[in-house]
Amino acid sequence: MTNLVTKDRRHFEDLAIGEVIDLGHVTVSKEMIITFAREFDPFPFHLDEAAAKASLLGGLASSGWQTGGLSLRMLVDSFLNTVASAGGLGFTNLKWKNPVMVGDTIGGTVSIVELRRSGSHPQWGIMTLDFDVRNQKNAPVLTMRLANLIETRNPA
Repeated sequence: MTNLVTKDRRHFEDLAIGEVIDLGHVTVSKEMIITFAREFDPFPFHLDEAAAKASLLGGLASSGWQTGGLSLRMLVDSFLNTVASAGGLGFTNLKWKNPVMVGDTIGGTVSIVELRRSGSHPQWGIMTLDFDVRNQKNAPVLTMRLANLIETRNPA
């Protein structure tokens, strides 16, 4: 049975190991940092400029979880909206390499590093992606590996 939502999207069979996806870029503002921190990560170095300046980070910095969320948003906008994705299966090796500060522009790439069919559910494939997110100075800010469930076109 054809899935009407995903019929025109790329399926598992259309993907290739080694494919590199450009995530695009987003500039992180003071307002974005504070709004996110108020709701999800209320440490002083995410909320208060004076406290942030006195901290190890030396200024107002984005939460690592916000950096992860922005990275996922860029992935959806640049790639996952074109793929028959059923959602994420989890991530490993998440590393926050450098803080994202007010005014930083982050972007980067995601590479397909593994493709395998589900052994027990042939209608699904598993795509593994490696993230390399960097700031405008080309300094790494986030790396991680993400597994995603992808619909197959032909389960046989």
